[in-house]
Amino acid sequence: MNKLIHIGFGNIVNADKIISIVSPDAAPVKRMVQKAREEGQSVDATQGRKTKAVLVMENGMVVLSALLPETICNRAISESENSQDEA
Repeated sequence: MNKLIHIGFGNIVNADKIISIVSPDAAPVKRMVQKAREEGQSVDATQGRKTKAVLVMENGMVVLSALLPETICNRAISESENSQDEA
C-alpha cells in the first residue's frame, strides 16, 4: 500500500515516490525549481508561505513545501515504521 505523508496545509504526497527532500537555499536547487516551474513540472504546496523544502519525485515533478526538510523526513520515517509494525 502507498505510504502517504502530510507535507503541510492539508497537502499529502506518496512517500514511496520521493527521491529526495532538499533545502531550497542552494543555487542548483533554485535553478531546478525555476526550470520545473517553466516546464509545468512543479507543485506549490506552500499556500503562499516561504518554501522551506523541495521534494523531488520519481516522475520528475518538484513539490514545494513550507515545512522543514527534517520535519517531512521524520514524518516519512515514522510512517515507514508504522507500516512495518502492521505487517
